[in-house]
Amino acid sequence: MDETMRQFQQGLVEVETEAEHLLLARHQIVENDKLRNGNREALTALRKRARTTKTSVSTPFESIMKDMGGPGSIPLVKEVCATCGNHDSNEQTWMMFPGTDVFARIPFHAAHTVLETDQTRLDHESKTLQSFVKEKSLIISEKGALSDKISPGVLKSLVTLTDKPKQKGRKD
Repeated sequence: MDETMRQFQQGLVEVETEAEHLLLARHQIVENDKLRNGNREALTALRKRARTTKTSVSTPFESIMKDMGGPGSIPLVKEVCATCGNHDSNEQTWMMFPGTDVFARIPFHAAHTVLETDQTRLDHESKTLQSFVKEKSLIISEKGALSDKISPGVLKSLVTLTDKPKQKGRKD
C-alpha cells in the first residue's frame, strides 16, 4: 500500500474513533438529561406535597432574625430544610431508588435528600460530558484536512457503519 494511502487510512481511523467517542458522549448527555428531568419532577412533587417552593422557606438567618425579638430561650440557630420547611420530615413516603426497580418507604426528608444529591451528581456529570464533547469536537476539527475532502454526511456514515452479512439469494 502506498505511504500516502496508509496515512490517509490512519487519519480516517483516528477521526472515526474520535467521532464515535463524541457520539457516545452526546448519547450519555441525553440519558443524563432524562434522569435530571425525572429528578426535577420528583423534587417538584415533594415540594408541592410539603407546600413549599425553592424560595418560600426562609433561610436560617431569616429565622434567627424573626425570633430575636421574642422573650424566652429560643435556640440561636434553627435548622430549616429548604424542601421540607415546616412539613413533618419524618413522614414516610414511597421512593424508587435511582438506577433500580426497588421501591422503599423512607422518611420524607431522606427521600428529597437522596434526590437532591443525585441531582447534584447528574449536574456535575453533564458539565463534564459537555466539556468532553467540546474537546472531542475540537480534536476532530483540528484534523480538519479530512473535513475538506470528506463531507460531514459521509463521515457520519463511516462512524455509524455496521457490518451486516449479505443475505443469500438477494441481488444488490
